[in-house]
Amino acid sequence: MRPVTEEQIRGSFINATADELEQMHMPGLHEMVWEEREFLGWRDLRAPRRGYLTHWRGDELVSFVVHASQATMRRGIVAMCSLCHSSQPSTTVRMFSARFAGERGRRGSTMGTYICESLSCPYVIRRGPAYFTTPEELERRGGAMLQRLERIIDHVADEARR
Repeated sequence: MRPVTEEQIRGSFINATADELEQMHMPGLHEMVWEEREFLGWRDLRAPRRGYLTHWRGDELVSFVVHASQATMRRGIVAMCSLCHSSQPSTTVRMFSARFAGERGRRGSTMGTYICESLSCPYVIRRGPAYFTTPEELERRGGAMLQRLERIIDHVADEARR
């Protein structure tokens, strides 16, 4: 991922309210290892159920707000993140909802999917045994993860046109 600034992020949201943007807590952008991530995802320290995903789409930065469900999955089972496709303990995967962009979103319509609770899928695909984290495998897994993220962005954004 290419580096981003706070100003770029704040101006790139497709489904955030003015209040959410004003209250948004930013991650430590100066601490990021940008070349080791396909997108930026973080949870809001001031609003624990709120999270944000930011991704370069060509030359356009696109960001959207997600909200974690209060409900958790049953302990002792395995769950899969819909972005990184990593199987993990159910306690580390959470249902997140994203409000649709546009009028439909303003009326309260959302879509939901299971994502790593920390929103750190780029980190998740980089951990594991050596055969699973070769440059070729990371490129394949990272590319597939970005395709899935693009579909979610398309779904959230395209709903504004309906």
